[in-house]
Amino acid sequence: MNKSNSFIVLIALLFTVTSCLQPTKTKVPSEEEMKAYLMVYFKDSDHSLHMALSADGYSFTDINKGNPVISGDTIARQKGIRDPHIMRGPDNMFYLTMTDLHIYAKQAGFRTREWERPREEYGWGNNTGFVLMKSVDLIHWSHTTVAIDKTFQGYDSIGCAWAPQTIWDDEAGKPMIYYSMRFKDGKTRLYYTYTNTAFTELETEPQLLFQYLVDSSYIDADITKIGDQFHMFYVAHDETPGIKQAVSRQVNTGYVYDPMWYDSEDVKCEAPNVWKRIGEEKWVLMYDIYGIQPHNFGFRETTDFKSFNDLGRFNEGVMKATNFEIPKHGAVIHLTKDEAEKLCEHWGLEMSFDKL
Repeated sequence: MNKSNSFIVLIALLFTVTSCLQPTKTKVPSEEEMKAYLMVYFKDSDHSLHMALSADGYSFTDINKGNPVISGDTIARQKGIRDPHIMRGPDNMFYLTMTDLHIYAKQAGFRTREWERPREEYGWGNNTGFVLMKSVDLIHWSHTTVAIDKTFQGYDSIGCAWAPQTIWDDEAGKPMIYYSMRFKDGKTRLYYTYTNTAFTELETEPQLLFQYLVDSSYIDADITKIGDQFHMFYVAHDETPGIKQAVSRQVNTGYVYDPMWYDSEDVKCEAPNVWKRIGEEKWVLMYDIYGIQPHNFGFRETTDFKSFNDLGRFNEGVMKATNFEIPKHGAVIHLTKDEAEKLCEHWGLEMSFDKL
């Protein structure tokens, strides 16, 4: 064999070995394979990540008896997290985003002042970043913190970066994080930024996601793709804060303003999240009712995203929280029986997932 042929064989061998070492993508389970619901949420009392499971989409049980599964002081720059959101990607990995913020950090001994920066200039709860995590099994997580002001020039004056959520943009081929952001103590609006596929860096400068037609703050977006449309529920602050909807055929632009209120409460609500009932053409709109004490989640159900039926609040109707209370800012996804059982095994929880 001559040198030229030897070189070609060597390159082919190296290519084969390298290809074998690359992680292979796992097929995303079909809806028929889904047998459980996973809810992530946090509590004001501990600023940490909590998880709850349900076999029927009505009764949720905390997997760690109401205690955190990940303590906020171990993952966040501010020693606390808020607003967790979880997504299953097309690579069948789980993507978790959280606000890097502790609103009681001074009382907890993590700060010597109320906020990181002066409240009179930057406003309530001022922060600049997020916690990003990724997992194959919901137990072992990669972890990084990112800050908008440290990543992009000209963003030193942002007053907050709250409630990040992730959706996979098929056209871009990468995760898109969308979130609430304001400059200093101005109006809060909705923005989006793309991350790398490793989910460790912010790659694109913040862009406005949606222009609200009223001169007030609007926050806490949640985007769900239904057919060829993206339904975005968000919180409007032009009256008593509550839930509104805007619809587009593109994930990051073109959302059409709808003046209708979609929650059924006459008190303050935030943190909308939409999830589908497995095996049914029904979707649940869940939101955080923070205008009551103690806080609670509210639920409405729809088949067409126009008319909604009230399901009440946790433990005041058909929706049940069996071993936890006062949840904040939740999000729900589907799990397979195997995924749910492995999570139960890890946390010592006994549940059956044969109902669906």
